[in-house]
Amino acid sequence: MRKLLLTGASTLALCAFPALAQVDEDAPQGGSMIVTYKDDVATLDPAIGYDWQNWSMIKSLFDGLMGYEPGTTTLRNELAASYDISGDGLVHTFTLKDGISFHNGREITAADVKYSLERVTNPETRSPGAGFFGMIDGFDTWNAGEGEGLSGIEVVNDKTVRITLSRPDATFGHVMALNFASIVPKEAVDEKGEDFGRDPVGSGAFTLAEWTPGQRLVFERFDGYHRAGVPKLDQVTFEIGLEPTVALLRLQQGQADVPGDGIPPAQFLQVMNDPAQADNVIEGGQLHTGYITLNTEMAPFDNLDVRKAVNMAVNKDRIVRIINGRAVPANQPLPPTMPGYAEDYEGYPFDPEGARQMLADAGFPDGFTTELYVMNVDPNPRIAQAIQQDLSEIGITVEIRNLAQANVIAAGGEKDQAPMIWSGGMAWIADFPDPSNFYGPILGCAGAVPGGWNWSWYCNEALDARAAEADAMTGPENAEAREAAWRQIYLDVMADAPWVPVFNEQRFTLTSDAIAGDASLFVDPVHIPVNYDYIYSTEAE
Repeated sequence: MRKLLLTGASTLALCAFPALAQVDEDAPQGGSMIVTYKDDVATLDPAIGYDWQNWSMIKSLFDGLMGYEPGTTTLRNELAASYDISGDGLVHTFTLKDGISFHNGREITAADVKYSLERVTNPETRSPGAGFFGMIDGFDTWNAGEGEGLSGIEVVNDKTVRITLSRPDATFGHVMALNFASIVPKEAVDEKGEDFGRDPVGSGAFTLAEWTPGQRLVFERFDGYHRAGVPKLDQVTFEIGLEPTVALLRLQQGQADVPGDGIPPAQFLQVMNDPAQADNVIEGGQLHTGYITLNTEMAPFDNLDVRKAVNMAVNKDRIVRIINGRAVPANQPLPPTMPGYAEDYEGYPFDPEGARQMLADAGFPDGFTTELYVMNVDPNPRIAQAIQQDLSEIGITVEIRNLAQANVIAAGGEKDQAPMIWSGGMAWIADFPDPSNFYGPILGCAGAVPGGWNWSWYCNEALDARAAEADAMTGPENAEAREAAWRQIYLDVMADAPWVPVFNEQRFTLTSDAIAGDASLFVDPVHIPVNYDYIYSTEAE
């Protein structure tokens, strides 16, 4: 997932996720919390919203058939009372819970499921998440302009919907838990039209009570929520327009509870060195990797030994120090908390002398000159300078191109424009906790297209075929073999060295004394950045 995160500000990264968050069922209900953000929210339409800021907001306003246990990557039934899969993995049957309703009071039916999934995949909706549903029968023909709707979705009765896939796909349960798969009422969408994202109607734990653009959003408890005792808070207010340094001051003065943009880089050490504040810092992570792409279609990075030499030249430990130690060095595309991560893989060693010799053997004894594209928001330019210095040690002269995020993304999407890109500020966070999500968009052949996210332009058709085979391994009996298959795929990717994996960034969330909950809720791997539904007020009675 491309999330608008800033290294050192809205940090996202890794920790060992618990099997189940310790949700305090006896925690009092009532009270409120204040979350601050610098920028306004773009939209609260689940079919459209796709950034780190609105992701958890949308999850609190809407529900899908599937969801996750709080603070974990463990799937659970959400609006579905039961979920059955046929032996061949193609037919998925969902039965809805009894008595579930939208915020407008209408009961949710199977027809709402069909409508919502067809809405998000309708080319006219222009949803950035439409492609996730490509395994549903009828998707390809509809998107090719043939037919109407998804033929694979059948409303059996008011409580039952049957979804037939065109191919087995082990990720389908996770896809049904994405925000894009949220269930919405057709009448509300029809009534509000393009304004649905500003006045949403869902079935989540909270309802939108107020949105004053540029100032605040106010969520209020949905008393008809289908999970008893949830949410804990009566109200969550998002205050907009506060610079991170001002937001931190507000929290220190007791006027805010969570700085949504994170601890400002300039104040990070000050906060961590103050025991009174450090005690309220929760460290956790996400399924995130920051990396340097090496354009395999541009000389000299079309030479495997050159790419290996660059991998050996980058001092990852020093880069981690630049961001005050808020990361761990990476040696492969997958973060350590993702299934398929190879714990025994050591990666390319930091060996400038060996890298220099490898360059000479590859025909570049005097090095070469190249360009490194980087997003122009601190600390990314400083990281680029560290990379520049490292590569100069092996004879590579790097010219840094500091550009706005949109321009870096555009350059990466052009086959012959960006030899190297530092992904900071645009780094990949998994849309769902499955190894396949780190491959297709950013390492697979499908992403190596104009405007795509595979900025290394790496395309290994044999690995693509193995990736498809791995995703066809459905059912718990194949889980271990599937994970092993993905592990080997990523090891083979590293043998081709299209990336320099640099670090897996860690997230530090600062909270006030007025709110509490299991630590995993404040660094929730799915409800990025915070799972608002289960946090409670320490001042409620």
